[in-house]
Amino acid sequence: MELAPGIRYAVMDRHGGVSQAPFDSRNLGGRTDDDPSNVRRNRELTALELGLDPARVVMMRQVHGTEVAYVTEPYDPRTAPPLDGIVTDRPGLGLVALAADCAPVLIGDPVRRLVGAAHSGRAGTVAGMATALVTALTERGSDPADLVALVGPLACGRCYEVPRQMQDEACEQLPELRATTRQGTPSLDVRAGITAQLTRAGVGEIRHDDRCTIEDEDFFSHRREQITGRFAAYIWLTG
Repeated sequence: MELAPGIRYAVMDRHGGVSQAPFDSRNLGGRTDDDPSNVRRNRELTALELGLDPARVVMMRQVHGTEVAYVTEPYDPRTAPPLDGIVTDRPGLGLVALAADCAPVLIGDPVRRLVGAAHSGRAGTVAGMATALVTALTERGSDPADLVALVGPLACGRCYEVPRQMQDEACEQLPELRATTRQGTPSLDVRAGITAQLTRAGVGEIRHDDRCTIEDEDFFSHRREQITGRFAAYIWLTG
């Protein structure tokens, strides 16, 4: 799909790969107990499906932090640094954020021709992952008003139950996170928190894929399944 002129993106569900249960079937996460050969094949098939060169797709070693790097080529999986955000200006270089209840965040700048991807779960959102991704893009010349962001599928505030103490601690940093489940228990609305961060950073347009990974079985969900795979959101510059 087109995020902005010259910028494509895709949010992949769990179907269409070769992995067996409980990673069935398009598991794209290398840090799971899935057969590594299945993960490699799933990544190759997905890249080809999207029209990307499988050798030009950047996967991160995600650690629930806020580090962002500028990339011009994929990392060697054996030496990849710990990151939760990447940006590039290289056409055809696919950037990927993996998730299984956390949020993939994609941002494109059609003016400066830059794209970024981030993984933002509870810890990363509280620490300011989305803000860090916008900052990385502005440091390379982006005007926040030109940016178009997509917040992908994640565990919604109606489902993401947490202990009251955890909720209070998170909301001290980011009040917009406070929410309540359908059962009336404390929860976190990570989508609202990320949206607030992007808004405060001046992002010109914020879009949402509102699907909840806990409710929608087309996605992997750690909370629902415990042992599971990872889906992915991709972004890249065309031309």
